[in-house]
Amino acid sequence: MSNSTSSSSLERQLVLDADEDSYGGVKHGFQGGNRGVWIKLPIHLANLVEPTVQEGFRYHHAEPDYVMLVYWIPKTSDTIPTNSSHRIGVCAFVLNDKREVLVVKERSGQFGGTDVWKFPTGVAEEGEDIWTAAIREVKEETGVDTEFVEVLAFRQSHRAFFRKSDLMFVCMLRPCSSDIQKQDSEIEAAQWMAAEDYAAQSFVRQHEQFNYVAKICLTKSEKGVCWFFSDSSTLILW
Repeated sequence: MSNSTSSSSLERQLVLDADEDSYGGVKHGFQGGNRGVWIKLPIHLANLVEPTVQEGFRYHHAEPDYVMLVYWIPKTSDTIPTNSSHRIGVCAFVLNDKREVLVVKERSGQFGGTDVWKFPTGVAEEGEDIWTAAIREVKEETGVDTEFVEVLAFRQSHRAFFRKSDLMFVCMLRPCSSDIQKQDSEIEAAQWMAAEDYAAQSFVRQHEQFNYVAKICLTKSEKGVCWFFSDSSTLILW
């Protein structure tokens, strides 16, 4: 730009390498004919977030090492894909040959400080398969080695963790060991419990979703197959 150009007419430009995306947009730059712009700012350039937002960009998502901002160019409906909308959780139904289930008492969270025995649960990590997550969570919380058998049930809820929807998969696992070495940081206690005693807990009987899952797991342990359907819009089981 010419040095003779007055400061009032200066145009600010951010020049970055650009790549076309599959939605008619361009990442890291501006280019004629594109409908959307994505700017990925690494953490060390976080100071550029404010001026980028002032130029009309909006937040799309953030990760530990970057922030992604987007801008829709034409005066039409914004069709930029939204960020991931779901979190994937796992619940492990571990049943041994004595018809005992592996249960834990948690130190914190919703069940911290209560007398509720529950199945080991957790969240799948990025790129982790559901069955792998279930096996890992059981190992971390109880020290018991398991192998995956099948998915027994799943349920969906909305506006849960950070306003995201939540999918929880109940996985049946077969124990490959029996000795328990609980995770002291998160688990207050862990034990093998008769399946009927687990289902008879007041909390389980009074809580609709826990009760459904308990019925499914008991029926599966007794008959090997079960079918359940709920009227609830947040629960689908089979």
